[in-house]
Amino acid sequence: MQQIKFFKATEADLSTLEAEMNEWLRESDATVVQIFGNIAPQTVAPDESSRGLTKSAFAPSDVLMAVVYEPAR
Repeated sequence: MQQIKFFKATEADLSTLEAEMNEWLRESDATVVQIFGNIAPQTVAPDESSRGLTKSAFAPSDVLMAVVYEPAR
């Protein structure tokens, strides 16, 4: 039976998100059916220190990744 697993981070933490997802994939030994994601822009940043990777006037965007998988048997 297919199941779904969600991962969430900000665009500033993409390497951490990638490591978390890869670790879960290795440890779960799941068969991946599909991976998809979304990036959601945030409100205007109050100061320079909270800007995202794009160096714009917006706070780092939320990144949501979903993995549809079949558990290991």
